Order: sequence, then C-alpha cells, then structure tokens
Amino acid sequence: MKVLVIGAGNMGLTYAEGMAKSPYLNRRNLMIFDVSPEKTEALSAIPHFDAYENLEDCLPKADVVFVAVKPYHSEDLFKTMKDQVNQDQVFVSLMAGITIESIQKGLGVKKVIRTMPNLPAKVGKGVTSFTESKEVSRIELIMVRNLLDTTGEAIHVENENFINASTGISGSGPAYVFYFMQSMLEAALKMGFSENDSKVLVSQTFEGAVALFNDSDLSPNSWMDRVASKGGTTRAALDSMEDNNIKELIKEAAYAAFNRATELGQ
Repeated sequence: MKVLVIGAGNMGLTYAEGMAKSPYLNRRNLMIFDVSPEKTEALSAIPHFDAYENLEDCLPKADVVFVAVKPYHSEDLFKTMKDQVNQDQVFVSLMAGITIESIQKGLGVKKVIRTMPNLPAKVGKGVTSFTESKEVSRIELIMVRNLLDTTGEAIHVENENFINASTGISGSGPAYVFYFMQSMLEAALKMGFSENDSKVLVSQTFEGAVALFNDSDLSPNSWMDRVASKGGTTRAALDSMEDNNIKELIKEAAYAAFNRATELGQ
C-alpha cells in the first residue's frame, strides 16, 4: 500500500509520523508533500519519508491520499490535484468542515473518508472519528482505520453529522481541558505554590483522574461521590461549580463548536 500525505503541518506531520512507523505500509516509505521548499528539504532527511516538491511526482502513485491542509486552501489544492487523481484512490480528509460531497466534486472522485482528528494524536493518544462515502469498500475502510489507529484510537461514526459533533467533543475538547488546567494553575499560584509545583499538582491530578476513570466501570458522577463527602472540601468546590452553572456552560461550549463545524460545512 502506497500512502501519501499532502500537507506537513501539525496534523499532517503527526499522522504521517504515526503511519510511517506502522507495519501497514509493507516496509515502503510514506510519501509526503508540502508547498514549503524548506519543509520539504527537512522532511527529506527523515529516513521513513519520501518527500516531494511536486504533486505530479507522487499523487498518481498513491493508493491512499491524506489531505491535511487548512480548509481555506482546499479549493485551490483540489484544482491542482484534479487532473492527477484516479477513481481507485481513497481520499482521507483531515480538514475541518469540508464535506465529503465538496471533496468529491472538487476532485471528481467518489471514494472519500472524512475524519475529525485531535491534537493528542501528537503523543499517540488521539481519537479520530471517521465516516465514508458509499463507494468506499469495507476492506478499504478497515485499511484506513488501521492507519488512523497509529495515532491513538479511531471511531467509526454513522454520518457526517457525527463528525461535526465530534468536533465539539474531541476535536476542540483538548482546549477545554487546557482551559480548566490553566484555571487550576492560576489558583495554585495564587495560593502560593511555585510554577513547577503548580504544574505537577495540576498535571498529575488530571492524569490520575483519567487513569481512575479508564481503569473502572464507574461514571464520573460515581467518582465525584467517592471523593466528595458531605460538608467536606470537595463538596464545597462542587457546590460552587453547580451554583455557577458550570456544567451547563461546558455543554453550551461544546455545542458552540458543533454548530460552528456545521456552519463551516455549509
């Protein structure tokens, strides 16, 4: 299987690195293309990449093409690609908001898989939701899922509405966690902890809480009940959050991202 990644920005390079080190390429180097000559030169020095300066030298050879450019570059890119693609190729979009239909029309192809990646893929902890056009075969879908799994875990969803919904939960979700972490860091500093101690307190608390959740069948509510005793310190904190309607505000934030993703697709 010959895989090409178009765009070596954060997401493109993250998925390229994961896939290039996987067994699914059958010891072939992963092909990668970027418009920046400086970036292409740097990529050429990486043993598991074949970096290209011209699309015509790599695009026609690919079985699976990952498109990882900024959405506003997609229209011009599709015009450049259109005369070099064929109907047997599978196109996988890592672009936010660009619909399957738009990609099909832009490239004149049928086999398209749309994904919603997220930033933790950079450390092998990503979650990528994906859905496909009806022309993609089951074998091709499994093949692409295996490639997506190289950066964490892939979740197949029923249709593109769930891709937009994934944007509100997992795609934008890391930023919500960082927002909460930043608030806790600032509170720790205000209480007098050093920057280093504040970072350790907050990061280990998040990592430990996630580990507890993943290692059990208990819900977050059940874990909160275990931590928060009546009249205690944790209960005081949770009561403050409830009084300030934090839970509903977080839900509204997730829906704001979901709605924006839907708007971008229109």
